[in-house]
Amino acid sequence: MRLKPRTAVMEAIEDILYGSVAGVVGKYIEYPFDTVKVRLQSQPDHLPLRYKGPLDCFRQSIRSDGFLGLYRGISAPLVGAALENSSLFFWERIGRAALYSSGYAPRDQPLQLSALWLTGAFAGAMTSLVLTPVELVKCKIQVPAATEGGTVAPLKPIPVIKDIWRHQGLRGFWHGQLGTLIRESGGCAAWFGSKETVTKLMREWNERSATTEAARARARDPDVGLPLWQQAVAGASAGMMYNFLFFPADTIKSRMQTTPIGESAAAQRSFAGESAALWKQAGLRGFYRGCGITVLRSVPSSAFIFMVYDGLKKYVPMF
Repeated sequence: MRLKPRTAVMEAIEDILYGSVAGVVGKYIEYPFDTVKVRLQSQPDHLPLRYKGPLDCFRQSIRSDGFLGLYRGISAPLVGAALENSSLFFWERIGRAALYSSGYAPRDQPLQLSALWLTGAFAGAMTSLVLTPVELVKCKIQVPAATEGGTVAPLKPIPVIKDIWRHQGLRGFWHGQLGTLIRESGGCAAWFGSKETVTKLMREWNERSATTEAARARARDPDVGLPLWQQAVAGASAGMMYNFLFFPADTIKSRMQTTPIGESAAAQRSFAGESAALWKQAGLRGFYRGCGITVLRSVPSSAFIFMVYDGLKKYVPMF
């Protein structure tokens, strides 16, 4: 019994450390696509659309800034990715522990899939508080605001942070929090839930396909990892569900967070106000602007996040 507190602490450290590593790997894969997504989402509603679609945005961005321009501002998102994924895995574990402590399920039995969707939503809600300030800085760097003289706002994290603090104070860093909360709580329920659902289906398929009793027992054992390609499929499906289901909330958040700040900027819109303006400009289609490329980039990114995290937990245990 004396080892139990230490085990819980080490599990938490593993979640934070290995989640951070997995998040950084995933961010390097997805960031160019994320830059294009944010630029598509944040096109002003009072001007003609600058980009015809994802490929046109890629083409114009590379022509203007080169390929490395698509990685503009990645330092803050790398920190954000480490914080996001470590926080998600940490709070998801806390959610599972809370359900077990409440008597929802015996500790010697795995949680039902419905419970795993719930723990995912809990993890996403808690993580949204960490993520909103990071994404605010990231969005302002990815879509710099032109000034009256034709120059652009600072494109480094520190000047952007100072600018937000000077004009809006501490509260300004959580501008767009409602959109992040909706996306993260709903999206992470789908992220963890879909991953576990597909994993369960893969295990059942492996069990049916097994030709010996030993192979069937191995397929049922939750401590035995899935083949690498099945891990990738489970992770990819999780990423697609996360990004598609609550994409409109992310679109509104991005538009709110790319609004210029300062005395000469237009009034900051609320979540409802930004939604109404976008609906008036583009209808339902506007809420899904950039959705295709976002779902596409989530396939390799989310697959690698889960493979790296699960691989580190299995092959590089800290205790």
